[in-house]
Formats: sequence, structure tokens, C-alpha cells
Amino acid sequence: MKKMLLILSSLIFLGGYAYAEINLGAIFSVTGPASYLGLPEKQTLEMLVDEYNKAGGFKGEKINLIVYDDKGEDAEARKKFLRLAQNDKVITVIGPTRTGPSLAIKDEAQKNSIPLISCAASKVIVHPVNKFIFKTPQSDELAVEKIYEYLQKNKNKKVAIITSQDGFGDTGRNALLAEAKNYGIEIISDERFKDTDKDMTSQLSKIASKSPDAIICWGIGPAPAIVAKNYKQLNIKAPLFMSHGVASKKFLELAGSAAEGMYLPAGRLTVVDKLSDKDKYKPILMDYKKKFESTYNQPVSSFGGYAYDAFMLFKLALEKGGKDKEKIAEALENIKNYVGSTGTFNMSKDDHNGLGKESFLMIRVKNNDWEIVE
Repeated sequence: MKKMLLILSSLIFLGGYAYAEINLGAIFSVTGPASYLGLPEKQTLEMLVDEYNKAGGFKGEKINLIVYDDKGEDAEARKKFLRLAQNDKVITVIGPTRTGPSLAIKDEAQKNSIPLISCAASKVIVHPVNKFIFKTPQSDELAVEKIYEYLQKNKNKKVAIITSQDGFGDTGRNALLAEAKNYGIEIISDERFKDTDKDMTSQLSKIASKSPDAIICWGIGPAPAIVAKNYKQLNIKAPLFMSHGVASKKFLELAGSAAEGMYLPAGRLTVVDKLSDKDKYKPILMDYKKKFESTYNQPVSSFGGYAYDAFMLFKLALEKGGKDKEKIAEALENIKNYVGSTGTFNMSKDDHNGLGKESFLMIRVKNNDWEIVE
């Protein structure tokens, strides 16, 4: 009798794990200066995994989601990735939120043969191509091209740049400098700032003295909001452009009235309510927006959209390649024409982002909200 009870209890125990065999890892900046980016990513992923599990999961097996906070720090991201790889035995990792942490774990993802779907923007995350590394946000060079096309169209040739001293700022700065000549643009001032800086008046005063036609700020977190405030305080007349790293309602809260009139390239989710009903992305975006906002009672953001796309790409790869990590990576590389929240993904052996410039709209701030300018 005791032996039978032991067998039954073992079956129950194993049965519990039969529905948690698919370990999916995630690393986001839930705290720290990029928390307003990382938190909606975490919330989105939790919402989607819960929905997927309730619908039956993968062939009856539920996803066991394991999320860690890297606080926006490179070393912390590496530590958390190794825990996911070695202790939690995950088959894929979604995240990190930021470029620096994503770059910090690239080698570990390759060493452990674990597909990584980053939610950070820099092109260098996926270039050169690595078999196991993918990302969902538009690359910084696409954002730069979108801004430069707009400046060229409006005959703004003399441009000043002010960029953050971190992974995202570094690669954005490199793209701004590299692409300028292709659009007939002269970079007349090149200033930097740190994430922790509380005042950028000095850098902006130097920029103003050069009389630029436009100013481009590249960064994430609270610092670009300070740039916007100092820009307004100095009464600089040249238009201010930001990167897609600030496309969030939280940024508008941080910058306040100083954001008025500011331009940036952003995904359609930022202006979903203003899209034409003919826009092919609108039904997907509205569905995600309604689910997220009803679940969390806060505005949807494009950063949560990066996690949305990452999970949907993972789901497609899981359903095609099964739970084998190598086959998941292979399936990710071969995804074509997936219409997501950020754009239409066409992956290939040469492109592990799969997005084009059509994934961006040029928008600006008007009355503490976003409006489409093209």
C-alpha cells in the first residue's frame, strides 16, 4: 500500500512539472533609470504568457516564465543570464531592455547555445550576425535615417548632437556621425552626457553658440528629459529631435511642457489612436493596447511592444522548432512577414532584426501628446 501511495505521489509530482517544462527566461530593467522601459516589458510578457498558458500552452505544456531584474547594469545582466542558463535551464531568453546589458550577455548566449531576443535597439546587438542573437526594436541607424530624411526635406543642414555615454548613446552617436554625409548634413557640435547628469546647460550652451539648424539628443531614461528642460530654459530656437528611446508617456511626464514641439521617430503604437483604419497594424496594436491597459491600468508603450513582438516571435519559433534551442534559433532566423506591434519582421541569415524604415513614423509633441507629422 505504501509503495502504491509513493508511486501515486510521484506521478502527481511529475504531473505538476509536466505543465512547467518550457522554461522561458527574461531579463528587464525593472528598476533603475530605465525602469519605465523595462517595467512595461515585464508586464507585457507576463500578460502574454498567462494568456498563452490559459489557451493550452504548447501541446498541453505551459510556459514557466522566469524574470530577473538587471537594474540596467551590464554586470547584473550577465549574472542573471548565467543563472537562467545554468540553474533555470531556459530554452530562450527575452531581453534585456538596454543595449549595454544586451551586449554584455551576447557571448554567454552563444557559449550556452541559448536564443536571445533582445528588446534593445542598437544594431551592434545583431551585427555581425550571431546564430543565437535576435532583437525586436528598430535599429538606431534606421532611426537616424528617418530623422535625417526629415531634416533634408526641410533643408536643415547644420546639426548639433548630444548623446548619452552608454551603449545606446554610443551606437546612436556612431550612426549619427556615419550617416550625416549621405544626407548632406554637417555635424557642427558633438556633446555627451551621462545617465546620472542632472544638468546639461553647459553642453547646450556650447551647442547654441554654434547656431545649428537642428539639435538631436540620443539617450533613454530621465536624462533626455533634463536635456529638453535645459533646452527650453536657454530658449534655443533650433528644433529639438529625440531618438525612439523616449517614445513613452512617462517621458512626457518627466519633461513636462519642455517636450512641446519636440520631434522623434517612433513606432505606430505610440500614435495608435491617430492611425487610419486602413493601416494594417492598427487591429494588432489596438488589441494589445486594450489588453494591456485593462490589465495594468496604465498607458501602453512601444517598449512593452518590443516584448510583445519578442514573445510572439518566440511562440512562432517554438511551434515550428519545438523545445530544442538550436531549432528555435533556426526557426527565428526563418520567420517571414510576421506583422507585429513594431513592424513587419522578415528575418534571414544576414538580418536578425528584420525591420525596415517603414516601421517608423515621424512624430512630435503637441499639447502633451504625440501627433503624426508625416
